[in-house]
Amino acid sequence: MVVRGPVVALVLLGVVPVVLWPAASGAVAALWLAGVALLVLLDVVLTPSPRVVGIDRSPDPQVRLGEPATSTLTLANPGARHLRGLVRDAWVPSAGAEGALHTLDLPARERRRVTTTLVPTRRGTRPAAGVTVRLHGPLGLAGRQATTSVPGAVRSLPPFRSRRELPSRLARLREIDGRSAVRTRGQGTEFDSLRDYVEGDDVRSIDWRATARRQHVVVRTWQPERDRRVVIVLDTSRTGAARVGDEPRLDAAMDAALLLAALAERAGDRVDLVAGDRVVRARAGSGTGSSGGALLHGMVTAMAPLEPQLLEADWTTLAGAVATLARRRALVVLLTPLEPAAVEQGLLPVLPTLTAHHRVVLASVADPALEALRTDLSSAEQVYDAAAAEHAGALRHRTAAALARLGVSVVDEPPSLLPGALADHYLSLKARGLL
Repeated sequence: MVVRGPVVALVLLGVVPVVLWPAASGAVAALWLAGVALLVLLDVVLTPSPRVVGIDRSPDPQVRLGEPATSTLTLANPGARHLRGLVRDAWVPSAGAEGALHTLDLPARERRRVTTTLVPTRRGTRPAAGVTVRLHGPLGLAGRQATTSVPGAVRSLPPFRSRRELPSRLARLREIDGRSAVRTRGQGTEFDSLRDYVEGDDVRSIDWRATARRQHVVVRTWQPERDRRVVIVLDTSRTGAARVGDEPRLDAAMDAALLLAALAERAGDRVDLVAGDRVVRARAGSGTGSSGGALLHGMVTAMAPLEPQLLEADWTTLAGAVATLARRRALVVLLTPLEPAAVEQGLLPVLPTLTAHHRVVLASVADPALEALRTDLSSAEQVYDAAAAEHAGALRHRTAAALARLGVSVVDEPPSLLPGALADHYLSLKARGLL
């Protein structure tokens, strides 16, 4: 049962007879309240059950984090009475529901649609909490309400903010492809064309049949294979839960992974994503059938529900997943924080196996607050903080040096710079013919 605002006004109106007949004020007040209660009860009895309203929800929307989406409810009145009241489409707070309260005016045997705007504030699947229907009685004094579970969710995808950097990197990629017109010679590359022999050419590249036909020495030219493999490993262990700025490290790593994948795909490379900690929690890319324009869609869909787990990463399991995907030499990008304890205890033991078969890059989300602490010497307390930050930085440098000795390249940048820095490192490898 729901009591509406007019009941309060009706009760206050009872002051008038009490003032007019002060001698019998108690009896008058009791009689007046009883009358009001009787009217409220009658209004409730005459109100139809809210559960007679049929409710259907539109398909679950999918949107990038921070962008608006809509969810539509279709309300049906199968009865013969005109229904009036309110409808509240409730969602979890992180779904960012706006305008969730709607006025209901539903004639008999008709349908109406109400729409709620959703602006998710967190990545992942954000579910609906329930739909509450409140019907008003014919007297307008009271009503009935009921909450029904109507399944629904909005899937909030990684925002891919670094996509604005893609055009400039693609321009550099085209420059690199243009310079690679100077073809490599030797075995194990793709045949490109024939040209005249010049002094200094490898005699093993001479095409004797073409030489016999043309009556002068002709050599074969080769071009690097474009079908290279890039495997991106996304660490979803506890280290990804630390917040850097306004978002977890994991979200910043996802942004870097998306920019690298988009760039590598345009370069003609095959890209795979493996995300996990103690177990593999998501896969996407060539190894799961995604190709062409479906690559980024598959990656953001796989990343959307991922959350940092309060577990240590099992790098033996993740390295095994890499070995399953890439049997030939590949570029393996490890998106994991450069935390000395986590790296030394979990990652270092498996790196020799990875570096023996692949080119390995570790991309880490650095915390810019650490640099701010190092440079602030305004008070004695800040000096102690600066010393602690300096010590933490020294440990990170020591860990990076240990990784370099194993043949691992380290890209350690703040969230806003990491995607571009990782893409630049990839282009550098391309330019030097190392990929």
